[in-house]
Amino acid sequence: MSMQAPAQTKHPALAAQAAARAENVQNRIADRITQFAGSMAFVYIHMLWFAVWIGFRVEDYPFGLLTMIVSLEAIFLSTFVMISQNRADQKRQVLADHQWDIVQTEERQNEDLLSISKQILALTQAIHELARGGQGDASSVTPPGSPPA
Repeated sequence: MSMQAPAQTKHPALAAQAAARAENVQNRIADRITQFAGSMAFVYIHMLWFAVWIGFRVEDYPFGLLTMIVSLEAIFLSTFVMISQNRADQKRQVLADHQWDIVQTEERQNEDLLSISKQILALTQAIHELARGGQGDASSVTPPGSPPA
């Protein structure tokens, strides 16, 4: 029984944002580094590196050079983590902006539908008035949004 990841479909707004991001070489480099740094291969390589460094006694205890190298690496990796968080924030903002556009469009459509419903109600009332034998002057009934006769 194999576990396959479902095919991911990209949101059109995210696809456009990713394409714009991919145009910049620095963004592509940062994305590749964060992708690798967040993988198990990164962990295994470091485990092997530390084991070799200590096992072959590249330097004596307390491993000053190794500590300095690892500290510098931590500084750079923390920067790449922040870059990755910024990228995630940008994606969330793109989705939020797209969702806001959809909400605004739906709001306009709802207002149009309400206006049409009111016009249908007024026309229905005018037809009922005419069907009752014209007890009132149905020709004076104008639907909302229609120009007066």
